[in-house]
Amino acid sequence: MVDLSAITVANAPVSYGAFELTVGIDPSTPDGLHVLDEVSSAGYAGIDLGPIGYLGSGEELADRLASRGLGLAGAYLELPYADAEALEKVLRELDAMLDTFDAVAGRLPGPPPHPTIADAGAPHRRAQPGRAHADRSFGLGDDGWRRFAAGLSRVLHRCRDRGYEPTFHNETGTFVEAPWEVERVLDLTDAQFCLDTGHFVVGGGDPVAALRAFGSRINQVHLKDASRDVVAAIVADGDPVEAVWSREAFPRLGAGDVDIDGVLAVLRETGWSGWLVVEQDTLPTTSERFARAAEDQRANRAFLSARGL
Repeated sequence: MVDLSAITVANAPVSYGAFELTVGIDPSTPDGLHVLDEVSSAGYAGIDLGPIGYLGSGEELADRLASRGLGLAGAYLELPYADAEALEKVLRELDAMLDTFDAVAGRLPGPPPHPTIADAGAPHRRAQPGRAHADRSFGLGDDGWRRFAAGLSRVLHRCRDRGYEPTFHNETGTFVEAPWEVERVLDLTDAQFCLDTGHFVVGGGDPVAALRAFGSRINQVHLKDASRDVVAAIVADGDPVEAVWSREAFPRLGAGDVDIDGVLAVLRETGWSGWLVVEQDTLPTTSERFARAAEDQRANRAFLSARGL
């Protein structure tokens, strides 16, 4: 059996359909307590935060996680790095995330949480996902990358000054979607990298090759499967980024085209340790689909358990 004991497996509210596009908007969205109970009962050791306040705040959040034996893997935030004025206006959201981390510090099992930061993208990138790997004109120019690097460096320092090591997340529909864009971020900054295997496939990449190429910089992994056929159809139809969720480009682990066993093999070979966050981004529209999302997460945990994780 593969020895992956140094890896701590978490899940995230987005796997249950709870994220910025549903929380407080769709009445079928499960509440935070329900998601915490589902994550705990499925056998995960931790959870990502989701929208600030969704799982609770301050001491209440710490109590809810601790009583279920759950650690906090991190929290996801998109920021406009290449626009200094816009970045200044949203840094308070980053500070709120770090305040939340402070509130649970020392009370939870597992590794410390990572601020999981991504680019905020732009309308033309959100309207045309999955294209930048083949057409670099969709990406930033040299001046844009200079401004991007300056903004990201500012955010990295802000997190580190608070005692947290951030992790930069590749995300569909942003300026860091394609493999070449990930490489540019790592070349221009000292950011650590959160490899999201599913989004890397949408971006035209091979997650196993990414683990080998960027392994020394990867301090978190978001493990999700992805269907290349669905992604190709989204691109062919000219659908916007929301279609990645609504057309269910991310199936259960083992049902898509990501070489999950290959990913786990590289993690084993390299002795990688840290949070492995299982995610299956979905945009349910019925209570039945929300219920199936919870079933999927139990199946995903069983899939990894069968592989020694």
